[in-house]
Amino acid sequence: MTVSIRPIAPSDEVAWRLLWRGYLDYYETVLDDEIYRASFARLTDPAVTDYHGLLALLDGAPVGLVHYIFHRHGWQIEEVCYLQDLYVVPEARGTGAGRRLIEAVYAAADAAGRPNVYWLTQTFNTTARQLYDRVGTATPFIKYRR
Repeated sequence: MTVSIRPIAPSDEVAWRLLWRGYLDYYETVLDDEIYRASFARLTDPAVTDYHGLLALLDGAPVGLVHYIFHRHGWQIEEVCYLQDLYVVPEARGTGAGRRLIEAVYAAADAAGRPNVYWLTQTFNTTARQLYDRVGTATPFIKYRR
């Protein structure tokens, strides 16, 4: 089995929607179709330079996705990279697809001069956290929201 990573293309909308819906289902989240359309349009618009997406393909079939955002940060001069969404279908977990997606974000951030990459996950996401503990460092921050 071969895992490859590539940018999301306009022709990927059906596959991307299935993968993103799987990600959102895991977090018990439902979004309006308008958000799906707007997010996909941003991901595939070459004029958008801060929001990006990649697909993981296993033997050519889409099995995972990652979205990442470049943004300014008040504590450093260079922008940072927020790895916003990461998902691999259950059947493809353990193939290296998740790790390859994270490493592709690391490479994109490095190439863009944004070496600080961070992400959030929920405490109950124990399977993914096993990978995150190998490729990143947990911080003591707790997220609050309005």
